[in-house]
Amino acid sequence: MSTTVTVTGEGITLDLLLVRVHGWKGQDLITEALTLNPGIAGEGAFLAAGREVLIPDLPSEVTITPEPTIDLFG
Repeated sequence: MSTTVTVTGEGITLDLLLVRVHGWKGQDLITEALTLNPGIAGEGAFLAAGREVLIPDLPSEVTITPEPTIDLFG
């Protein structure tokens, strides 16, 4: 599910907006954000004030359970 964000300032790029919403992990979502917002790349580097942008959600984190270790000498 994505979130709609309205740009309220000047000089804001899509990757900056993603970082402001999701923190540094938001940088990994630029391709998905471009897919959700067709034509946004053709509007220039800076997003226009008042522009609504669909922001993708971060993927769920996978928890890795470590395998038990075997001690041959203990």
